[in-house]
Amino acid sequence: MKGISKVLILAMTLTIAAAGVAMATPSTQIWIPSTDVQAYKSLHLGLDNYTRTSSGGSSTRPNVYDLGLTAGVLPFEKVQAEVGIDYITYGNAYDSHPIYFNAKLATPEESLFTYSPSLALGGYGIGTNWDESSAARTDQNIVYGLVAKTLPVVGRLSAGYYVGNDKVLLDKNGNRENDGVLLSWDRTMTEISDKLWLAVDYQGGKNALGALSFGASWAFAKNVSVIVGYDIYNDKALAGQNTFTTQVDINFP
Repeated sequence: MKGISKVLILAMTLTIAAAGVAMATPSTQIWIPSTDVQAYKSLHLGLDNYTRTSSGGSSTRPNVYDLGLTAGVLPFEKVQAEVGIDYITYGNAYDSHPIYFNAKLATPEESLFTYSPSLALGGYGIGTNWDESSAARTDQNIVYGLVAKTLPVVGRLSAGYYVGNDKVLLDKNGNRENDGVLLSWDRTMTEISDKLWLAVDYQGGKNALGALSFGASWAFAKNVSVIVGYDIYNDKALAGQNTFTTQVDINFP
């Protein structure tokens, strides 16, 4: 895992340098990554809040706030890429290293052959505290793969898998719990409005990231939308109580 993470970090660093700009989490559904990618030369500003809906449970993860930028960096139609940077605060010791990086390479649906699904390979949670003696390491270093296909009437179905740093992604007993499935359904509800989008997603693993999430988005303008959702964590003793999330998404241009 360390070797994979180092390669990913190096590749991401080179991509950011080539883009020539400072770059939120990767393009997502409600919680997990999606196969979507920011268009070339476009910037995405994300303002995400995760507010606990009840008290009690772990103090490891109180309310979470995420401010980030994501940029499209490849000019090709069939192979696309984005890179990003997040400023995330948890209200605890992790806030001493609040910067996280992400990157994604993907192909759109039907870009490889007729009826081909979209494919994505990426990484996120690339934190800046990799001190092995620290109790607040942030180098989750998650690498994932996804495949997605849009079906008539049904909507888009996505499935994939992720693997992270086995020294950081642990269960409540301190044992390695650093991998799991990624599943989602999403659909624009054109029968009601082209501005309304619904999604449900799931990240496996009894670690700080495992969760079932669902929500809806409304596009207030061509480049501005707001997601309202709810996150149910797989292990509340570790991840904390469930959260209500609002996510403001603004695209430039």
